Amino acid sequence: MEARAISRYVRVSPIKARLVIDAIRGKDVSEALRLVTLSKRKAATPIRKTLESAIANAENNFDVDVDRLYVAVATVDMGRAFRRLKPRAMGRADIFRRPSSHITIVVAERD
Repeated sequence: MEARAISRYVRVSPIKARLVIDAIRGKDVSEALRLVTLSKRKAATPIRKTLESAIANAENNFDVDVDRLYVAVATVDMGRAFRRLKPRAMGRADIFRRPSSHITIVVAERD
């Protein structure tokens, strides 16, 4: 049994979000929630919300005991980069990108 939660177009760089995701992959959900809650990184808040959503999906849709869940799969993929213009000298403009992320968390039941 696996329950999944996906957050799309989160305004966080995927490189920075992967630092938090790597810390919780394979851990029990209680320990993963504790790690994400205590993290000071900007990506920790949307990752915590996605993890709580995956836990709620497992509990409500599959009637699973929450104490037996662990983070089976946790990935961060590159979303669409918002492109913005910044004025430069002599009437020129530079395009800079604001990256976004797709966060996927799958929780499963331990045997």
